[in-house]
Amino acid sequence: MRTFNGIEELQQVVGEHLGYSDWHQVTQEAVDQFAEATGDHQWIHVDVEKAKDGPFGGTIAHGYLTLSLVPMLVWQIYQVEGVKMGVNYGSNKVRFPTPVPVGSRVRAGVELVSVEPSSMGFTVTTKVTIELEGADKPACVAETLSVVVP
Repeated sequence: MRTFNGIEELQQVVGEHLGYSDWHQVTQEAVDQFAEATGDHQWIHVDVEKAKDGPFGGTIAHGYLTLSLVPMLVWQIYQVEGVKMGVNYGSNKVRFPTPVPVGSRVRAGVELVSVEPSSMGFTVTTKVTIELEGADKPACVAETLSVVVP
């Protein structure tokens, strides 16, 4: 965990890789809960028996479930102290190069792309890469935006 004391310290490391989260196992229970919450009950995610004969040899996590892990994983990598708040602002680009099989493990790596003044404070842009343990390609690559209010 890297801790930055204020936005000025964060600005000093623009362009750096900030580190990696712990590994996180993706379970069928989490996939089922995500399907229930979003209404996305596609069989490749929730039908364990049918998915065995499907294109991935088993159930896979929803791409957006993988993306939804970003806050939890990134909070393990860095924090900015001495600010009032930080909120998600959006994403510039999101891709899912590799499916995440249920039972596999993922972790995030974060590169700090920019810290720019905005109307509420500062817009922090990061490139978050969700790695799939043992895979050649990442499970998700997202350029995320947060607003940090000093």
